[in-house]
Amino acid sequence: MLIRLGYDIQFELPTEVPFIGLLNVHPTRSLDLREPDELTVEPAVPVSCYADSFGNRCTRFVAKPGPLRLYNSTLIEDSGTPDPVNSSACEVPVADLPEEVLIHLLASRYCEVDLMSNIACQIFGAAPRGWQRVQAVCDWVHNHVTFGYAFARNTRTALEVYNERVGVCRDYQHLAITLCRCLNIPARYATGYLGDIGITSDTPMDFSAWFEAYLEDRWWTFDARNNVPRIGRVLMATGRDAADVAITTTFGVAFLKKFEVVSDEVPAH
Repeated sequence: MLIRLGYDIQFELPTEVPFIGLLNVHPTRSLDLREPDELTVEPAVPVSCYADSFGNRCTRFVAKPGPLRLYNSTLIEDSGTPDPVNSSACEVPVADLPEEVLIHLLASRYCEVDLMSNIACQIFGAAPRGWQRVQAVCDWVHNHVTFGYAFARNTRTALEVYNERVGVCRDYQHLAITLCRCLNIPARYATGYLGDIGITSDTPMDFSAWFEAYLEDRWWTFDARNNVPRIGRVLMATGRDAADVAITTTFGVAFLKKFEVVSDEVPAH
């Protein structure tokens, strides 16, 4: 399966503004690309790339005052199969976890592990360990939180999601990540493309959030918002929570004027 990926993001800048963008496909999917995956900035300015501490591909540039457009279109090959499921995957004792995974057991900006440990133990303490316990977390979050774009608030933490029981996709993932960490299951935030392949939807395309849990010897995809395996998920970045993987970070005032995302299956000829 081939998927057309892209975005068109436009701002109005009253002054010169430095930007950091996480707008590229994750390096783990680079071999699947069938066209270049490069950010175009208009008006053109020098752009440099680097890898952050989580291995994400980042770009940085300084935009001039006035209108700014960030856009890209690329093509990626995908298996066309849903997210893999391994219901027998086991948890790894903390003492045996790889060192680079340990950070994903700790509290972070939106994930208050210390404040939610008792809650997690009360709800999931008796749940079967391993994949089944992570799935139980997803089921609980999916069933107890009401989705709605009107509920969006970029400062909402996992504990606030638990108390308010409303949110958007990032809120579902933050709560699920926090509950997993409270149960000593490493969990990290993920963002990327998730088109409407294999489903019917009338909502505008956007970048999506999901999470990954570490079981046995690898990271596995989970999605507390949709809570079903999906086709065509394309990873862009991972981190402790949404603070680590913002699509654009601006160091100054930038007024968003347009935001369009494309993630469409290319029909076979």
